[in-house]
Amino acid sequence: MIKNKIMILFVCGIIVGMCSCAKKNETTKISSEAKSEAKIDSLLSVMTVEEKAGEMTQLTLDVICQGKPFDNNKEMVIDKVKLDSILLYYHVGSILNTGTYTLSREKWFELINQVQEVATKKSRLKIPVLYGVDAIHGATYTKGSTLFPQELAVAATWDPYFAEQAGSITAYEVRGSGIPWNFSPVLDLGRQPLWSRFFETFGEDPYLATQMGNAIVKGYQGDDMSSPDKVAACLKHYMGYSFATSGKDRTPVLMPERVLREYYLVPFANAVENGAMTVMVNSTEINGTPVHADYHILTEILKGELKFQGFAVTDWEDIIMLNSIHKVAPTYKDAVAVAINAGIDMSMVPSDLKFHKYLVELINEKRIPMSRIDDAVRRILRVKMKLGLFEKPVSDFNYYTKFGSKESADISYRAALEGITVLKNEKNILPLAKERKVLLTGVAANLLNPLNGAWTHTWQGVETKYNPTDKKTILQAVTDKVGEKNVLYVEGTDYDKDVNTAKALATAKGVDIIIACLGEQPATEKVGDIEDLEMEEAQLNLVKELSKAGKPIVLILAENRPRLIRKIEPLVDAVILAYLPGNEGGRALAEIVYGDFNPCGKLPFTYPKYSGSLVTYDHKLSEERDTKFQMNAFSPQYPFGFGLSYTSFSYADLKINKTEIGDADTLEVTVNVTNTGARAGKEVVQLYSRDDYATITPSVRRLKRFSKIELQPSETKKVSFKITKSDLGFVGNDNKWITEPGSFTLMVENLSTTFNCK
Repeated sequence: MIKNKIMILFVCGIIVGMCSCAKKNETTKISSEAKSEAKIDSLLSVMTVEEKAGEMTQLTLDVICQGKPFDNNKEMVIDKVKLDSILLYYHVGSILNTGTYTLSREKWFELINQVQEVATKKSRLKIPVLYGVDAIHGATYTKGSTLFPQELAVAATWDPYFAEQAGSITAYEVRGSGIPWNFSPVLDLGRQPLWSRFFETFGEDPYLATQMGNAIVKGYQGDDMSSPDKVAACLKHYMGYSFATSGKDRTPVLMPERVLREYYLVPFANAVENGAMTVMVNSTEINGTPVHADYHILTEILKGELKFQGFAVTDWEDIIMLNSIHKVAPTYKDAVAVAINAGIDMSMVPSDLKFHKYLVELINEKRIPMSRIDDAVRRILRVKMKLGLFEKPVSDFNYYTKFGSKESADISYRAALEGITVLKNEKNILPLAKERKVLLTGVAANLLNPLNGAWTHTWQGVETKYNPTDKKTILQAVTDKVGEKNVLYVEGTDYDKDVNTAKALATAKGVDIIIACLGEQPATEKVGDIEDLEMEEAQLNLVKELSKAGKPIVLILAENRPRLIRKIEPLVDAVILAYLPGNEGGRALAEIVYGDFNPCGKLPFTYPKYSGSLVTYDHKLSEERDTKFQMNAFSPQYPFGFGLSYTSFSYADLKINKTEIGDADTLEVTVNVTNTGARAGKEVVQLYSRDDYATITPSVRRLKRFSKIELQPSETKKVSFKITKSDLGFVGNDNKWITEPGSFTLMVENLSTTFNCK
């Protein structure tokens, strides 16, 4: 009895100690934030109008370098006269970009050290510069870095672990390049597959995108952004940017605010709640108002409702475009007034100093109140403080001993393995036997570029001269796997023209299996606009011709977005969607093709069959009515959440703990999943709900929870989920979330059950 009392006292002491430590840590955090805010107050009290305008100005690296701007062939060398002028006279607070191509770590530190030397030692207030870069799927502009699958491929893992790891390693290597700010992640939803930046999203569903977005932000920022292995995240592109009515980049969006809030705001709101400190603003217009001029979206929602404490930066030249493209401001100067008053804090100008000039004039003319300027500058300085730039403006070059390490590459490789998705496998042709002779053909067979996509070494990612020599193409990885004697290679086509399709067909007659690797030209933003989702005719024709050989065909797709394959899908025996799997994608594909890894990727979007039928999984019931008034109109090539394994799974015993829930209740959902095949495998268990009747027409289903599990042959696991009444809500016509009373249906695989909300 005495021993029990002693143990109780001991445990209580531990709990009290833990609570004391937690309280002390929270007190320390509050104290640190108070000191930072006091320092910001002190700076603001002595800053001139010109210095404040400078903090709000962001220029590209080329502006301070010698030579012709944006020249891929020049060496990036800082012009010291320009640098002094920009930092000491114009007080510019932020610089971005790379000079168009990938640089060595040594070069990055040389450039940034020169910038910070002037900013922190020669300027009046010693305020460090905030340097930013587009490290979209790894430190994409530093030689020797770890390149991850693009976001869409990470989403296909349905495992936030890989998003967090990609964020964490990218942060380490970006900070290891001397850069503290990353223009990532993209939290736009991929619901318009024509859009050129589709591959940069986490897919079409707001819940999946939110889980992945929260994880990657955690990886980027951690608990302390001043850590030498963390960076400030930048949420892109706040918000609605991805759903252009035309499908073209930077073109108008037409969308009710209730839809904007129910879908497109959700990932941003969650990331802000989880501490994301910067956002980049949508370049286009919504319902006729450019977002860079939208006070409601920038100030009332972002800074008011969401209580965002960081700052909002424009995208490239977007204030200029309020005048030149959107035509909502008669002059560039008027555009500056409109944008800053709407809530923009920093302008990615990025190539001249007119913004600074006009901003100073507008402040002096009182067309922009000093309170708005001070708010913007405070937000920018707050981020610099949180990054620890005042104490250490440049990180320690020698700290980053694991830069580009094998361990990091292995995590990228695992992410590629778990995201690659098998969409068809007739007669279980996959996995292939290693002794069978194969023909590799197609534009993606022997190039790294279609595996990496844009934002790789250069903006568009099409140059081959920057590619590493130690990473494997699909051809090289397959050859390593099965030996040269079992592999033949014929190019077949370029992206859009025939090269030697006839030779490919002739060669196919002498092999057992054909592996056709189709790919999309790397591209992003306006450069990536297309007129049609159809795969290029030359590549479709390659598969049509190869089918004449009468040999089984495995189709591998490396693409920026879903390109239509309905014309060739019946001709192939297997379809593997690689997405853009990164530098380790070739190796991962070889593992899956030959069965050394059991595929477990699932589609994070609905793969369409026709360009005229771009319907997401969470469509309305009316969208299923066909021309005969039957419910067969929704017939995509492959559905959202779909992906095959080399084993099989069965679902049983879907149960809920309550048949009615109220505001304070938690609904517990369980289901048994069994591996009914002959080998171990991973399965993504997906829980969907449907509001059976609602005042706003309900979707046929909405993803609410998911869990990725691994099962041995014949093993059964009980998977549990918890949801609350608020998880079942929608945004009404008053633009507020509501969960109406009534009947709801829950669905897991082919099982369903109903319950009521009161």
